[in-house]
Amino acid sequence: MNASTSAPTTASTRTRSLRWRVVDIVVASVIGVASGLIFLFWNIGYLGPKALLEPLLPGLQGLLDGPWLFAGVLGALIIRKPGAAIYVETLAAVVSALVGNQWGGFLTIEAGLVQGLGAELVFLIFAYRVWTLPVAALAGAGAALAGGINNLVLWYPGSSFWFVVTYLISTVVSGALIAGVLPWALTRGLAATGALDRFASGREARQRV
Repeated sequence: MNASTSAPTTASTRTRSLRWRVVDIVVASVIGVASGLIFLFWNIGYLGPKALLEPLLPGLQGLLDGPWLFAGVLGALIIRKPGAAIYVETLAAVVSALVGNQWGGFLTIEAGLVQGLGAELVFLIFAYRVWTLPVAALAGAGAALAGGINNLVLWYPGSSFWFVVTYLISTVVSGALIAGVLPWALTRGLAATGALDRFASGREARQRV
């Protein structure tokens, strides 16, 4: 009797926990817009480092991709709801596209969608239950791999084998560190201040303390 009544309650709780609340939408949107503004600065700022890396080894410029990949992982780590990575990364790309950049609006938004999907799939594999540093790093790497393949198809068609290998390794490393490790550390830092108490990510951190 008790077992039969507790099972629906547990399932219902799990279902409700995955539903988006108004506060989730608002905070995810704020993260997306703020990240898009960071993208705008990096759209120009990356040109200097790129000019230094490309002559050293073609494909090494993939190390600069991380700052365009962090938004989805950060949003997912904070919101912890299905679709957060795709939503935040795509919204950040939309902000970058609306203001204008050298790649054009459609391709910018398409890239954000692909990168967000790459991160989202990693969190989906773990059923939106595991939010550890290794999973965050994998999500950053997933965003980088998806985005890197997309870039190779659109911007580097016909590239040599070694360029492809160098670029993919470089972008995955950048994604894992800049788009994975840094958002994880930032989420923990915000949670420690109490700013995320309305989210599971914040409550979990406070319980550890």
